[in-house]
Amino acid sequence: MSGTMPEVWIMAADGDLIRADAIVILRLDKTGRLTVQLRDEAKVSVTLLEGSSGGENPPADFHRRLIRTIAEVADSGSPQLISARPGDGGWQWISEPL
Repeated sequence: MSGTMPEVWIMAADGDLIRADAIVILRLDKTGRLTVQLRDEAKVSVTLLEGSSGGENPPADFHRRLIRTIAEVADSGSPQLISARPGDGGWQWISEPL
């Protein structure tokens, strides 16, 4: 993010933090693994959410929900951290101030 826009960070599966504005591609495969490709020369990919063949996978539109969450928290006016969490109602994106 630049200018007066607050920074939005996303927690990866390994605990690393990724700036949302560095993401250029989101991929959600059939096992529920969500990866992102970063905007750089090396085309680095990072796993945001590990999938599983036997567990509860996130919904098929989970990557679209991330985009929606990023847009919503970017309007909050303060730096935010977004992470994926399983819950009683299924997987969801949670945001919290940094």
